Amino acid sequence: MIKKIVFVIVTLFITNIYGQDAKQLLNEVSSKVKSYDNIVISFKYTLNNPAENISQETRGDVTLDGDKYVLNIMGTKQMYDGKKLHVIVPEDEEINISTISDEDEDNVTPAKMLTFYEKGYTYTMDIVQNVQGRKIQFIKLIPIDSKSELKEILLGIDKQTKHIYKMILMQNNDTNITITVNNFKTNQPLSKTLFVFDESKYENYYINRLD
Repeated sequence: MIKKIVFVIVTLFITNIYGQDAKQLLNEVSSKVKSYDNIVISFKYTLNNPAENISQETRGDVTLDGDKYVLNIMGTKQMYDGKKLHVIVPEDEEINISTISDEDEDNVTPAKMLTFYEKGYTYTMDIVQNVQGRKIQFIKLIPIDSKSELKEILLGIDKQTKHIYKMILMQNNDTNITITVNNFKTNQPLSKTLFVFDESKYENYYINRLD
């Protein structure tokens, strides 16, 4: 019995250390991200669900400036100017315009992608991978909300740059989504109109104002 108690205490102590180390690393990542004027990322997006025989892979890019962003993925463009989200679908010649509330935590925007872990998760250190000479430390995040669609998230962080390299979202329906950063640039010269929606450029489009 004493051996079991000692084992439990040691296990809890080690888990607590790993949790503290994970928190420190996440805080470093968060501070680094918030120190930039803007961020430009190109990435690979992969979705897999073996049970449903679904496998998709595509590439995209996103430009972040505070809460504002422009996201290009799967043939669509999303523009958020801090108040309105414009989803532009050239294939259908359609534009959907809606309002995003910062108070709604369910709205996971690209701007939140780099800091979403700051609340709502427990976390612990996971494996370290060597990727082309780079040490990638993975942190496992478990949602506190038992009703979450996510089972867990693995966040891969470059230990040298403190940038997020990979994010793996494991859902309860056995769907895995992996986002791998191919290029990470900061403090780029951006056009003043980059996040401004110009309706005159889309004269032939159907505009659906959702609110």
